[in-house]
Amino acid sequence: MKNLFDIKDKVIVLTGGCGILGRNIANYLAEQGAKIVVLDRVEEAGRELEAELNQKSEALFLVTDVLNKEVLEENKKAILERFGTIDVLLNAAGGNMPGATIAPDKTMLDLDVDAFRKVVDLNLFGTVLPTMVFVDVMAKNKKGAIVNFCSESALRPLTRVVGYGSAKAAIGNYTRYMATELATKFSPELRVNAIVPGFLLTNQNRALLTNPDGSYTDRAKTIIAHTPCGRFAEP
Repeated sequence: MKNLFDIKDKVIVLTGGCGILGRNIANYLAEQGAKIVVLDRVEEAGRELEAELNQKSEALFLVTDVLNKEVLEENKKAILERFGTIDVLLNAAGGNMPGATIAPDKTMLDLDVDAFRKVVDLNLFGTVLPTMVFVDVMAKNKKGAIVNFCSESALRPLTRVVGYGSAKAAIGNYTRYMATELATKFSPELRVNAIVPGFLLTNQNRALLTNPDGSYTDRAKTIIAHTPCGRFAEP
C-alpha cells in the first residue's frame, strides 16, 4: 500500500488531449512523473502540447481519429514502440454540435438526426473504439485503469443538449458494463470508472454560457444556482 497513488513512469494515454480539460490533466500528470501520450486530431496544438509536456516528463503526441479503428491500431503500435506498454487510458475525446441541440424556440421535431448521430458516434464510439484497441495491452499485463468522461447531462436531463446527453448517458452504462467485463474475464486489477467533471467554460459551450460582453446567460445563471460552490469549475 506504500505510495498507493504514485504514477511516476506510468504510461498514460489521453484521447482528446488538446482540449481545455485534457491539456490541464496532461500537464498535471506529467508533473507527477507520468509518461503522457496525447491523442488528438489537431496536429499543431498537439505538437505544442507535446513540447510543453516534455519539459516536465516524457511525452508523445499522435494524430488520431477516435472513430477509426485502423488509425487507433497504428497509434497503439507507435506507443508500444516508444514506451513498451500502456498503463492507463483516459477517454476524454467528445463534444457537441448545434444540429444535435434543440434551441428554446424549437422542438424535438426540428432535431437534425444526422447531427444527433454524429454526436452519439463521437462521444460513445469515440470511447468504445479506443477502449477496444488499447485494453488488450492492459489485459495482458493483468493490470490497468480506464477512465471515461461522462457528463452532468447523463445524470439529469438538461435542456437543449439532447444528443450529447443521450451519448453521455450511454457512457455511464458502458462504464458499468466494462468494469464488470474486464474484472471478471481478465483481472480484478483492471478498473474502469467514469468521472463527471461538472460545468467548465470551454470552447464548445462558451457561446451557450456567456454573452458577448462576458456576462452569464440565463442558462449559465441556472447552472450556477444549482451549483453549491456558486461558480463554474476550473480546469
